[in-house]
Amino acid sequence: MPRPRSLTPEQIATAALAVLDRDGLDGLSMRTVAQELGVGTMSLYRYVSDRGQVEELVVDLVLQAVDPAIPRGTPGKRLSALADRVRVVVSGHPAVVPLLLTYRHRSPSSLRWGEAMLTVLTDAGLTGKRRVIAFRAVLGYVFGALQVAHFGPLSGPGTAALAELPPEEFPILSETAARARGITPEEEFRKGFEIVLRGLGL
Repeated sequence: MPRPRSLTPEQIATAALAVLDRDGLDGLSMRTVAQELGVGTMSLYRYVSDRGQVEELVVDLVLQAVDPAIPRGTPGKRLSALADRVRVVVSGHPAVVPLLLTYRHRSPSSLRWGEAMLTVLTDAGLTGKRRVIAFRAVLGYVFGALQVAHFGPLSGPGTAALAELPPEEFPILSETAARARGITPEEEFRKGFEIVLRGLGL
């Protein structure tokens, strides 16, 4: 297949995302992205310096689908909506989850989402150090919850193993794990974020 005259960052990111969705993070390389684009591997280096830059482009492409517009409602409802938008978008591309924390601060789309979150916190009366800590708490929950759900889903083998622990030794842990298996990812994320909001007084 002939090489295109030029490649745009969006074309490279789209090809890389196709590889991630199909083959997972272990399948992502300069070679596989080049193959997806129908070009030689060395040709791809004309546009990106390394795999890290490709990963950065992919993260921004995925997060572009997150609407940064501030919804209506109470501060808590607005923050919840903004947080859930990230969950919905990222859940469609689970292989991207391990890349989020590394590249989110370089993503213009992530920055716009962060600005929206900070606007809501500011409107709710949080300023100075309190706003910093509140924002970090929100970030920690949103991106941390996505990581936990990806690497240790409640429906996964880890929860099943915990549920089978001897109840005479681990009565609360085993009982909690048994109940956890019936909780959906959506419920886990949203209910957990409600706890964060209560802690923030929102």
